[in-house]
Amino acid sequence: MAMPTWDETMAPVLRELVGGETVRARDMYVRVADAVGLTDEERMEALASGQLRLHNRVGWATSYLARVGAVERPVRGAYAITDVGRKLLADHPDGITEKDLRVLAGDANAPHTYYALKAMEQGGSSAEANGASVSTGGGEAAVPPVAPAQLDPVEQVEDGVARLHADVAADLLTRLHASDPAFFEQAVLDLIVAMGYGGAEGTATRTQLSNDGGIDGIVDQDALGLSRIYVQAKRYALDGTVGRPEIQAFVGALHGNQANQGVFITTASYSKGAREYAGSVPTRVVLIDGRRMAALMIRYGVGVQAKRTVQIVEVDEDFFE
Repeated sequence: MAMPTWDETMAPVLRELVGGETVRARDMYVRVADAVGLTDEERMEALASGQLRLHNRVGWATSYLARVGAVERPVRGAYAITDVGRKLLADHPDGITEKDLRVLAGDANAPHTYYALKAMEQGGSSAEANGASVSTGGGEAAVPPVAPAQLDPVEQVEDGVARLHADVAADLLTRLHASDPAFFEQAVLDLIVAMGYGGAEGTATRTQLSNDGGIDGIVDQDALGLSRIYVQAKRYALDGTVGRPEIQAFVGALHGNQANQGVFITTASYSKGAREYAGSVPTRVVLIDGRRMAALMIRYGVGVQAKRTVQIVEVDEDFFE
């Protein structure tokens, strides 16, 4: 089946605990994956942060269940079901939703009732789960409302960042395409250096615009220039395509300079033939299209600046040991 949303993992979590045993988090991930029938590929799906998506969603599910007293943590990193959890599963054997948790939080007999109810009603000042919190302002801690796509809070943050980056990437490409050739070539070299090529003692040099022999820049990775990367940077229409002939010409320029590696960067995209040719020649040729270039500029801070930083923290378990 498809990857379950965070709320769809709550019932499987409780079913694994209903026998009365205490289950460690790392074992819970495997049990839930087995219970819902995830493939090996689905189990390895990762968020942009690198955390496995399944681990993230099970973590949020157990945290929300703990919030309303359905599970408890008798020891660090392990979970056990409570009487509240048993009743919750019995009342909703086919699946538990966030709405069910809100109803439970309003039950005067549910542990942590005041905290959980206030948090779920207010929904907005921060997102907490598994001890993690994304702070967005003052006020009482709160459980954020669930998005229509049933993304957990961390996924909502990453989705928002991805959309912001997409807007910035589009703006970067528009500006780069409108810039003059010298500016674009220098921006490309700045990016390559920011990525770590050139080193402390290396250099990045832009060649003369005229009679450059098909090479727009040279990056020396050591002080003696024994290891060089040759660069060609071309501004093409954003909806354009770089074909095989352009890559063949670049490879010819590399051979003319007795080079064994080069990078071709463009604001456009590459045709299938261009990519196949680049992968078939002995010379190492890396093709970077406009989309990847913009993403790399954002990642390495070239042409962009941080407007706001959101700090994600988690409870220091050692503090409470």
